[in-house]
Amino acid sequence: MATVELRFSALPEHVRTARLVAAAVARRAGVDEAVLDEVRLAVGEACSRAVGLHQSAGITEPVRVALIEDEKQFSIEVGDDAPRSSPGDHAPGGAADADVETEEDEMGLAVISGLVDDVEVTAGENGGLIRMTWPTTPPGVALT
Repeated sequence: MATVELRFSALPEHVRTARLVAAAVARRAGVDEAVLDEVRLAVGEACSRAVGLHQSAGITEPVRVALIEDEKQFSIEVGDDAPRSSPGDHAPGGAADADVETEEDEMGLAVISGLVDDVEVTAGENGGLIRMTWPTTPPGVALT
């Protein structure tokens, strides 16, 4: 199992770099060329979401991205340090800003779920993690 790890400051300009690295590593891992655009879009959405969560919570820790190559699959984990109870929870008090942020968060998760068949989202008081997985084709094996 090979793993590439990225950590970047929670700034929107770093999301593009994460997308490019993810696509390059996915290609090398054997993810089908036809799926690489989905990988780029899903990683971009997950990283943008993490950046937004860090910025809105005033968190200075970096966003974490792990690109994991297994024998028959390729996984990407995007982690943040924004505390919350679970995905989709509303902030207490029902403030308009919190509702807008919650809607944006849920929209981002919906986009990711639409792009990736195998996605797992976890969140807790220490932050959240989105794990996305795609099948790979071993080197030398042609798809028919």
